[in-house]
Amino acid sequence: MTASKRKLLTWLGCGLLASASLASVQAQTYPQRPIKAIVPYAAGGFSDQASRIIAEAMSRNLGQNIVIENRAGGGGRIGSEAVTKMAPDGYTLLMTTNGTKTYMAVVEKSLSYDPVSDFTPISLVGKYGLLMVVNPSVPAKTLPEFLTYARDPKNKGKINYATSGMGSGLHFAGELFNAMAKVNMVHVPYKGSGPGMQDVLAGVCQVIFDGAAKPQIDAGKVNFLGTTSSVRDPRYPDVPTLSEGGLTGYDLTYWVGIFAPKGLPADIQARLNASVKTALAEPDVQRKLNGMGMSLVGSSAEQMVQEIRTETAKLRQIAASIPGGVN
Repeated sequence: MTASKRKLLTWLGCGLLASASLASVQAQTYPQRPIKAIVPYAAGGFSDQASRIIAEAMSRNLGQNIVIENRAGGGGRIGSEAVTKMAPDGYTLLMTTNGTKTYMAVVEKSLSYDPVSDFTPISLVGKYGLLMVVNPSVPAKTLPEFLTYARDPKNKGKINYATSGMGSGLHFAGELFNAMAKVNMVHVPYKGSGPGMQDVLAGVCQVIFDGAAKPQIDAGKVNFLGTTSSVRDPRYPDVPTLSEGGLTGYDLTYWVGIFAPKGLPADIQARLNASVKTALAEPDVQRKLNGMGMSLVGSSAEQMVQEIRTETAKLRQIAASIPGGVN
């Protein structure tokens, strides 16, 4: 080997060591300024409230503020897409739901981003289910009673279920229920779950799967039959899940998770993942999120990616079974 080649290799080696050392120092001193967290939904909604709770707790253990920025539009697509164009330096995060990851991947014909490869996963925050409720005119206060009623040939075509629109999570919940229960509830789409709930209260529709049904349940205006998730709603620990109540294996879960732009250094990714888990260990955070019906998770990045892939495959199967499709 010539002297010039030795000098070149030495120079390259020193450069690589310097780069690695710089990255390590950056990770150790991160964060040095406030972090922006984009929530791709309007302020005041479920995901916004949950994101603000976890962001406040993470700010405490990171020693820097996490500032929420709402970028609503396109069902969450606009804010999510914006994050893919930002620097992977740890100072921009995406706090979102699986609506922008799995449901959108199935419902949107041409999505401008890849839900997995265009992001760096940080951690799942928590999961929550939709609440299946029925108008009191339906002679059922438990899921087994409802199944008996819905399977009676005399009631075929007489049970309507309201949703927030074609291809929504509420729609998927109803069609999965139809398939597993072997019943034929009729889908009635609305422009939002609010109008749908109003027609359930009025008796125009008999059923809705709605994550925001707690006020109506507590007021006795609807009967709560069970949650769509695999674990019981922490606000109603005595009410079985739909799977426990008679539809074994039924599981349609929403979740809130945190992502960063693609290419985030592994050390900063690990720092943020640890921050999420530390935040979720705070009793006040647990109380607030459990009070919203959320079961806390705190996952690894790898578990998060697997969750997205498994759930997307499951939703594609459900979508394929829906008459007329979801697009």
